[in-house]
Amino acid sequence: MDIISQLLNRARRSKQRIVLPEGTEGRTLRAADRAIAEGIADIILIGNPSEISSMAADWNLMNIGGATIIDPNDNPKAEEYAQLLAELRKKKGMTIEEARELVKNPLYLGCLMIKNGDADGQVAGARNTTGNVLRPALQIIKTSPGITCVSGAMLLITQTQEYGEDGVLVMGDVAVTPVPDVDQLAQIAVCTARTAKAVAGFTDPRVAMLSFSTKGSAKHEVVDKVVAAVARAKEMDPNLKIDGDLQADAALVPAVGASKAPGSPIAGNANVLVVPSLEVGNISYKLVQRLGRAEAIGPILQGIARPVNDLSRGCSTDDVYKMIAVTANQAIAAKAQEK
Repeated sequence: MDIISQLLNRARRSKQRIVLPEGTEGRTLRAADRAIAEGIADIILIGNPSEISSMAADWNLMNIGGATIIDPNDNPKAEEYAQLLAELRKKKGMTIEEARELVKNPLYLGCLMIKNGDADGQVAGARNTTGNVLRPALQIIKTSPGITCVSGAMLLITQTQEYGEDGVLVMGDVAVTPVPDVDQLAQIAVCTARTAKAVAGFTDPRVAMLSFSTKGSAKHEVVDKVVAAVARAKEMDPNLKIDGDLQADAALVPAVGASKAPGSPIAGNANVLVVPSLEVGNISYKLVQRLGRAEAIGPILQGIARPVNDLSRGCSTDDVYKMIAVTANQAIAAKAQEK
């Protein structure tokens, strides 16, 4: 069974409540219709109910009736959410009047629903910027325990089964933190391994901390940062399988790994790749996607206490659909981690 089918099946087995704040956005609505039809999530749409119903009728979306639709301007729980928001932001000086206005904002409303236990995850960004999507998530849901750095992972499905986990790799950070320090880089490693388990279904994440150096073959402060981040990640999660500094070929190719890093438990066998900076990650995954024709799913935001994912404004309906399934899998893992 391919990895996408596995992802969808896990979502079906434990249906999560996924809120879509951009309920009147066309690709989002079509993806919601498909998600409901295929049973991968319980969908909550935020938007004007009449507009959503009209759009669904115009496009012959037969399953939207199975969604819960929340009107942000006529919401029975508005005051409850406003009180919650005011309490969460009181140290920042937020008044109840300001909170009452913000709960009409679908992006804030979705995050408040998650914080209040009324939803399990959120997918947005087809219409909104990354900043607009992330701001309420960080203000309301906040980061996971022990994590201060939000990052983005990319699921890479290659054309062959030669590298990673039968041709599947998870890479981070590709989306959020431009120049991570040692502690942030360690957090990115820990979070990307968690994403590999939750979303890719890896039972044994093996993390390579990438560099232009393998085991000290080059001397530079950026190499020192990678080495220090490996040690810090092991402190954060003593069970994490991780090694670095490793060049990409040493991380992936068994013969090269054995030659350049003999004795390494990761070299030549990595399925999770952590890059030293955002520009490296963003450029790398796009090169692999375009030149190597790999399927890239993401960015998958990680480090938030409950999953909130940010779409590209150029996304397709299929992108939104897959991100609903990804978010559901993250929600399942977040609940399991709390037990």
